[in-house]
Amino acid sequence: MHEIWLIDDDRSVRFVLAEALREAGYMVRDFDNARAALSVLPHAQPAAVFTDVRMPDLDGFGFLEALQQLGVKVPVIVISAYTDVASTSAAFRGGAFDFLPKPFDLNQAVRLAARAIESEGGTTSVLAPVAVARQGLLGESAPMRELFRAIGRVAPTDLNILITGETGTGKELVARALHQHSRRSSEAFVALNTAAIPTELLESELFGHEAGAFTGAQRRHVGRFEQANGGTLFLDEIGDMALALQTRLLRVLAEGEFYRVGGRELIQVDVRVIAATHQDLDDKAERHLFRADLLHRLDVMRLHLPSLREHREDVPLLARHFLERASVELKMEPKRFSRAALQLLSAQSWPGNVRQLENLCRRLAVITPGREIAVGDLPRSDTRHAQAGEADAGAPHADQQPIADPQQGLLYQAEAGRGEIARVTIDWRMALRSEVLQALQRGESGIFDATRALYDRVLLDAALEVTGGNRFEAARLLGIGRNTITRKLGATRRRAKPAAAKD
Repeated sequence: MHEIWLIDDDRSVRFVLAEALREAGYMVRDFDNARAALSVLPHAQPAAVFTDVRMPDLDGFGFLEALQQLGVKVPVIVISAYTDVASTSAAFRGGAFDFLPKPFDLNQAVRLAARAIESEGGTTSVLAPVAVARQGLLGESAPMRELFRAIGRVAPTDLNILITGETGTGKELVARALHQHSRRSSEAFVALNTAAIPTELLESELFGHEAGAFTGAQRRHVGRFEQANGGTLFLDEIGDMALALQTRLLRVLAEGEFYRVGGRELIQVDVRVIAATHQDLDDKAERHLFRADLLHRLDVMRLHLPSLREHREDVPLLARHFLERASVELKMEPKRFSRAALQLLSAQSWPGNVRQLENLCRRLAVITPGREIAVGDLPRSDTRHAQAGEADAGAPHADQQPIADPQQGLLYQAEAGRGEIARVTIDWRMALRSEVLQALQRGESGIFDATRALYDRVLLDAALEVTGGNRFEAARLLGIGRNTITRKLGATRRRAKPAAAKD
């Protein structure tokens, strides 16, 4: 019977994980600190180890390093509530078999234990753990945690990587994180947007040219591949590269060598290539618009970046970060978002993704007169399309039944016949009730004014949108006076601020 060790200073974690592993047929020994486990190693060796990262005295990374120094080969599964790029990368660089984020599924933990034991002690001993910074990548949602885990796993390798995702999702940030947490981090990181350079100049930009190679080439030019020798070359928008140039790129990836334009000297380089695209390269390869053999060379490992609407729960975290950074960079007075404003931002569809959110935060840092950004301070286009974006992201297919989403507090009902576009109805009362319940359960107080201000603003904006901004007509449709609209448009901003200040 295989014995598994658990190392965690949290007794409850040890208890539930131990019970699950015992039910699966394993013997379990648990320790509340890493040094206690190391002291037993001379007398017994486990088939696998689960260890926490943050523990007093000796942490999980120190435990991994101690195993390497002792020459003990045992698969170690690191468990931690900290799932950013730095933590996951340090775990894999330290030789971890896998990384399991807290809170974890017990069935997943048992499956990982079985895989680890089947690996016959296959730790991936590479580099000693190092302190690394998060490369501007933020997120606490499940999709982002999974992305951080994937980055941590592949960063220490020399595999070529293809990063896919919509425009504005942060593909270059991921490429930089992969470089920073690799063996090549001390060497150059060179980025090139292949779509921003004319095709006739891109070959010279990539491979360099000799003096006299073409009109205007008065001296030798060193290309990006030579600049990135020993390091990482990031090729953004690779899907726009011309087919003829793809052929040259394929040879470099296959052989690690090339000639400068107009040159006869064979240049050899050691470069890790990370490519990125927002296009469907598989489809382009099928239509012979992208070389399939080049795609296979680039797509050794693929990382897909989720759109912002796929992890809306990260919007408040990102918005606060971008607003704080904008205030520092622009040397302006620090500002903060009201709770209602963050709720409205989270409901946006964000077609421009994280880049669009960052640009909005920079704009708000400049144009907002007060220290707090309320619903009334948001551009009308953002408030007007927020609920539409929410409906688009959460709407089910027409043949589905109504769906209650406890996180969003929404009830969706799709109605459509064959060949028709589904009409999606959102029960706003359920959404409002859910939002109020969650706020009260969190212990928030004084939410009446902020919620009422948000309701008024949405109502007024909808009427103004229908009437093309005509306040008189909007007032008639709503059954209120024109002066009431004018007063309420100003009051929504004034009412939101004092209430949000209590957050």
